[in-house]
Amino acid sequence: MYAFTYHRPASARQAAGLLAKKEEAKILAGGHTLLPTMKQRLAAPSALIDLGACADLKGIARKGRTVVIGAMSTHAEVAASADVQEAIPALAYLASHIGDPHVRHRGTIGGSVANNDPAADYPAACLALGATIVTNQRKITADDFFTGLYETALEEGEIITKVVFPLVSKAGYAKFRNPASRYALVGVFVAKRGSDIRVAVTGAGEGGVFRWPEAEEALKARFAPKSLEGLKHSADGINGDIHADAEYRAHLIGVMTRQAVAQATGK
Repeated sequence: MYAFTYHRPASARQAAGLLAKKEEAKILAGGHTLLPTMKQRLAAPSALIDLGACADLKGIARKGRTVVIGAMSTHAEVAASADVQEAIPALAYLASHIGDPHVRHRGTIGGSVANNDPAADYPAACLALGATIVTNQRKITADDFFTGLYETALEEGEIITKVVFPLVSKAGYAKFRNPASRYALVGVFVAKRGSDIRVAVTGAGEGGVFRWPEAEEALKARFAPKSLEGLKHSADGINGDIHADAEYRAHLIGVMTRQAVAQATGK
């Protein structure tokens, strides 16, 4: 690991100020991606700006027809939140199945969303639920936020402050996970809000998280697992690696989508 200066601001505003002043500085949230990268000397930021003391980036609350989650809320806090469990139980379920207990008690929703790992769970939830990612500068819809592998719409100096999830009538999440890392080989989050049906897939796309329009159309007629019978996802554009080839992942997309709908409907 190369030398760096360490900063621990007390607010998002202070963090943004430091980020603007320090060249090649990096934001530290949970640190599950950044710190291992630094240890391998694949990254050499001049400064780390630790958001752990920023109280204004923490907290979970239900506000009207939304659930607002502070960017520095841990996965364990999201999973245990009574507000999340009551309003969007599928989101609490997703958070409870991220990594292991150590990861869940250190990793944060803001860090996960900002990193946009192609096998991470939260991007699928954000996309399917139609979340809004709020930064210190603006609001970005999930449809516009995730732009590619490890790429987002965040600009230089932007810090995620919270994620706002609209309430839905039904939602479910299912993933086929790597037994070692617990990352999703394929994960599917489905959500229904009136006539709006969204199906978001993580872990499978060559370009990261994506929506499956054919499944969304099939579920508009009837939001039930049977509506997906015979529907298959093409292997085109699907990632293949040592864990699973593109054809197998394409098959898993269909399986996980049916399981997610079954969870959402209780069938």
